[in-house]
Amino acid sequence: MSALRHRILVIDDEPQIHRFLGPALDAAGYEALRADSGQEGLRGIALWSPDAVVLDLGLPDMDGKDVLEKARAFYGGPILILSARDREVEKIEALDRGANDYVEKPFGVGELLARLRVALRQSTTVKRPTEPLSLGDVVIDLDRRLVSKTAQPVKLSPKEFDLLSRLAMSQGKVLTHKELLVSVWGAAHADDTQYLRVFVGQLRQKLEDDPGKPKLILTEPGVGYRLAE
Repeated sequence: MSALRHRILVIDDEPQIHRFLGPALDAAGYEALRADSGQEGLRGIALWSPDAVVLDLGLPDMDGKDVLEKARAFYGGPILILSARDREVEKIEALDRGANDYVEKPFGVGELLARLRVALRQSTTVKRPTEPLSLGDVVIDLDRRLVSKTAQPVKLSPKEFDLLSRLAMSQGKVLTHKELLVSVWGAAHADDTQYLRVFVGQLRQKLEDDPGKPKLILTEPGVGYRLAE
């Protein structure tokens, strides 16, 4: 059932917010995901491709507005700011940097859920696949974290699976080097393209019939990679 629900990533370092908001989102029919810092939140956005993000501005490792700006480099879904900062200039700056809405703490859960529903109705976020993907003799099951080739299990490292799953969640769409690096290694490695080349090469060795002439994981020169449709 959870695969059919909207996935909401809450980025906040206050445990009480997660204890309160997580069950409230679940009761409202959403799947709540959690991140406790800006870096963790950016990685979560890129890896999980949530349907919406609820973002606090006062995070322990970086300002929430910087998280917002970095996220907007690769994420097009709705981002709602949840913050105790009530100055008008803070709201304006957050909205200018790409936030869809701004909710002040303390907040009423009814109001937050209503604003979330509005943002989701307006969203064109790509939803993750809910059924296994079949690409010739390769089958990728994201929910069960299983990959097979010619009906035989393919052993992938956690990083290899994270990379493959991110490509699969946007099948046919070109994902930039930066987006993929943030997904798998975190925002601190956004420019380490050598990581990406090595792991793409490893995936091709395990999945392609001819790794030197790939037909599944395709290169877009100077841009990134995409998974064939």
